Amino acid sequence: LFRSGNSWGNFPDKVAIQLNDTHPAIAVVEFMRILLDEQDMAWEEAWDITTRTLAYTNHTLLPEALEKWGVPLFERVLPRHLQIIFDLNVHVMALCEAKWPGDNEKKRACSLIEENGEKRVRMAHIAAVGSHAVNGVAALHTELLRKHLFPEFDALFPGRFQNKTNGITPRRWLLQCNQRLAALVTRALGGEGWARDLDQLRGLEKFADDGAFRREFMAVKRANKVDLAHVIQAECGITVSPDAIFDAQIKRLHEYKRQHLNLLHIMALYRRILHDPSLDIAPRVFIFAAKAAPGYDVAKNLIRAINVIGARINSDERTGGKIKVAFLPNYRVSLAEKIIPAADVSEQISTAGKEASGTGNMKLALNGALTVGTLDGANVEILEEVGDENIFIFGMTVEEVEALRARGYNPWDLHRDDEEIRAVLDWLGSDYWTPGENGAFGAVHGTLLSGGDPYMVLADFQSYSDCQKRVDAAYRDRDAWARKAILNTARVGKFSSDRTIREYSRDIWNLTPVAIP
Repeated sequence: LFRSGNSWGNFPDKVAIQLNDTHPAIAVVEFMRILLDEQDMAWEEAWDITTRTLAYTNHTLLPEALEKWGVPLFERVLPRHLQIIFDLNVHVMALCEAKWPGDNEKKRACSLIEENGEKRVRMAHIAAVGSHAVNGVAALHTELLRKHLFPEFDALFPGRFQNKTNGITPRRWLLQCNQRLAALVTRALGGEGWARDLDQLRGLEKFADDGAFRREFMAVKRANKVDLAHVIQAECGITVSPDAIFDAQIKRLHEYKRQHLNLLHIMALYRRILHDPSLDIAPRVFIFAAKAAPGYDVAKNLIRAINVIGARINSDERTGGKIKVAFLPNYRVSLAEKIIPAADVSEQISTAGKEASGTGNMKLALNGALTVGTLDGANVEILEEVGDENIFIFGMTVEEVEALRARGYNPWDLHRDDEEIRAVLDWLGSDYWTPGENGAFGAVHGTLLSGGDPYMVLADFQSYSDCQKRVDAAYRDRDAWARKAILNTARVGKFSSDRTIREYSRDIWNLTPVAIP
């Protein structure tokens, strides 16, 4: 089993196993089973080896990802694992009793078994208890992990929780996918060293006030937009102008990511143009690309709504081509590699507190897109890096979302009091878009009103609409916009995956770097 000089005693010094989110949490129990049953190890020794070997990265606070498996399922499929889980729970309860004598609420919060109705095993609890390190993937996300998801474990295991902000590889997400910009950066910085040390991009800051460089930077962006316009024509049959704002929301289709907030704003813009054909707005192409979970009815309904409403807008000559909507099919890495270099605006508009990190926000900023975003996930850190004047922040903070929910949020109040919200929602719920098919978008309409608007779309609508007006005004000053775009590219070196992996290696895996000759 072991080479000379190695044994189970030094296994954690030689092997690191990272649990990538909650899905592989059963590995904690399986490792214990191997050590207990196959290696005939004492419980305390097996637990020590297990916890020193394993570490856990939490990637989301959403309940559907914090898996809970029914005890009856375990009894049928993994009966021995369930026995071990029960033994682990005795251990956890003993730790709770030592920390908080007689406090049954703390024990209930820490228990590996949820006993509210059907007994279920809390897999995220197993991952957190069975790992020597637990990390979130952005500073805000880690703070929320410690304060809201695992506050008892944070107290029970001091120092176990830490942050590792996500990163992206500059080799794929700039050097390969945006060769025009990569060549410009390489020429400006005097070499390709930036692709291995993304902090070198800071050297571009001095070019942000160079008129000639700004023109070159925007010429690269326009050439990329011409390329994407060809893709949109080929895939969607829609003709778009590369001189319009290319506004991209590309990510998984989920209510918390709020593609429906984007859609409601598009509908509001369309309505404003119909009421005032002379409305002075910068032409804009709204670009969507996303996939949804197969059984996620609201998300599937939203995909249809974006496509159907977008088709009506695209064919309406009354808009004068001021707005176009393109939903590119079959979202995938190779398609993202075409959209990201061409985007002017990056939509990162999740409900504050719901997005763990995001990496699309990093990829788009690296390629000179300006973020429209809430103070959520890594947006918070992007703001810190690029500066207030080079990003468009809107909407409620985490604390404001929680306070509104605590006061008793009712979306019908906004439907009653805000004329534009009421008009757009009633329009969405009508058969205007699908004649003869009443309620075609009922799933989306329903979640926003009768469903209680769980992701606060309507609560953030006015702030989002006002923010988009700021984007419109800023884009008209093309020289100033170029400066903002250059500074986005220059200041996001922190978000290299090289930095992220160095931090995992140093702080969790205890690896010593190996110098390559």
